[in-house]
Amino acid sequence: MRTLSMTLLLAALLWSCSGKTPNPSDDKPQTPEDPVPPDDALPSGPPVPTGPPNVPEFQPAFAGQTRAPAIQTKTALQVTEIALGFRNPWAIAFLPDQRMLVTEKPTGALYIVTPQGAKSPAVAGLPSVDGRGQGGLLDVEVGPDYAQSSLIYWTYYEPRQGGNGLAVARAKLVEGAQPRVEGVQVIFRMMPTLESTLHAGGRLVFTPDGKLFVTLGERSILEGRVQARDVRSHFGKVVRINPDGSVPQDNPYVNTAGAKPEIWSVGHRNILAAALDRQQRLWTVEMGPRGGDELNRPEAGKDYGWPTIGYGEEYSGAPIHESPQGPGMEQPVYYWDPVISPSGMTIYTGELFPEWRDNVFIGSLSGQALVRLMMRNDRVVGEERLLTDLRARIREVVQGPEGALYLLTDATNGKLLKITPR
Repeated sequence: MRTLSMTLLLAALLWSCSGKTPNPSDDKPQTPEDPVPPDDALPSGPPVPTGPPNVPEFQPAFAGQTRAPAIQTKTALQVTEIALGFRNPWAIAFLPDQRMLVTEKPTGALYIVTPQGAKSPAVAGLPSVDGRGQGGLLDVEVGPDYAQSSLIYWTYYEPRQGGNGLAVARAKLVEGAQPRVEGVQVIFRMMPTLESTLHAGGRLVFTPDGKLFVTLGERSILEGRVQARDVRSHFGKVVRINPDGSVPQDNPYVNTAGAKPEIWSVGHRNILAAALDRQQRLWTVEMGPRGGDELNRPEAGKDYGWPTIGYGEEYSGAPIHESPQGPGMEQPVYYWDPVISPSGMTIYTGELFPEWRDNVFIGSLSGQALVRLMMRNDRVVGEERLLTDLRARIREVVQGPEGALYLLTDATNGKLLKITPR
């Protein structure tokens, strides 16, 4: 246990980071504006065991921004294998009857899977994908009006003249012995087109008011990276559209000359995880370079700094940033150095695991774990690495209708797993 003096010191440090949001000319790092959790709610002790940071000279901007105390789930877990034989699966979405849509990244195949694990033939009628590298068929979501429209939505690397780019499509799902989609419409295209097999993002999140967030990467190569903070490009952005692809008129850059009006926030690297919290706010986790994976809560019109600021370095060891902080640029709520290589994400609201209420769960690829973050007032106060004994790259995590967690493992024989109390 921490001593009382250390607890008070931590509370004071947290409090010092709250207050008014700095204006763009303020050199102080921008941090979440929330009251400090009660002292008795804060876990204490050492962080999850990891290696030393890749960039030790970059210190966190506020207390608790990295290496939160390690925590441990008290409930015994049961891991059930629902289905296997997926080639590098990427995403899960639940149909109203609790069957699941599962995407297969490199092949561009979409399957319907029953709760018992029976898998349909690949859904016919989807457009071809560029399945090289990090490309292929990525996220899938069931439309909010599915009961009336039968519409599903998905993201994929679209082959184009001169390269490729992320696209969002929707179509009517027609079931039967050979399921298919009809009336395919591409409702969004990442622009400009670029020849890259890396960093296109691709997560979809519907909001209760019917809007659709799409997370986008900056394509990794320098030509794309330098566009991450440029509002004339979709690279390195979160965008917000209507379900038909039109632009909501309350988007922050609608009236900015030359800007892409779909843009919600800028300065991201490669967002592969996204979810809404109980207050229906968007949270994302983006994959950093060598160090610097970030948990963010993207807000309208804000700049999250990549590639100007960050907490990592090139894989070669070469520096990227002069500083992890900069005027007018947001700080991550939390970061990891070394990285976890994040992918899918959910914020738990179910009843099966009361101790997990409002915790964030993130699939970890290189870390081969399910990462759990305990949250208090928009701050991370504890971290846990679950399922490390599986020794599997966790690509996706979603909460099922009954409160179980469902996972996909990223492998040539990928598995669909279900997590329940034992």
